[in-house]
Amino acid sequence: MDFRKAEESDVKEIVRMLADDDLGASREKYEHPLSAEYYDAFSAIQAQKGNEILLAVEGGNVLGCIQLTIIPGLARLGMKRAQIEGVRVDKKYRGRKIGEALFLEAIRIAKDEGCGLVQLTTDKQRPDAYRFYEKLGFTASHEGMKLILKS
Repeated sequence: MDFRKAEESDVKEIVRMLADDDLGASREKYEHPLSAEYYDAFSAIQAQKGNEILLAVEGGNVLGCIQLTIIPGLARLGMKRAQIEGVRVDKKYRGRKIGEALFLEAIRIAKDEGCGLVQLTTDKQRPDAYRFYEKLGFTASHEGMKLILKS
């Protein structure tokens, strides 16, 4: 298994994985042709320094993805933090520790970028994800809140 940054040609596969569970299916629109909004969002990700989608690949197949954003800040003496979002492993490849490997690679990149912490949110409807993140050493140190501006 190798890791690489996503390219525009990967967007359809990434959206397929994002939509491939009950919660994702209610949020995403995996259809042909894929909505231009996804390509616009991918272009914005590429244009923003410190923002990338990392892929786990093997033999030309995308096994999983994770979005990693490096966020500079003033708090904690100007500490940078890394935000992880959009974590998915293709159903065909689960159980092979691909998610763990993606996280370890994202954490390595965050360290290399000088981040002092890695943060994420997880939907309360995903108890398995919560347990997975705890096994990786994440702690529920804060209560997260969101204000939905667009559905």
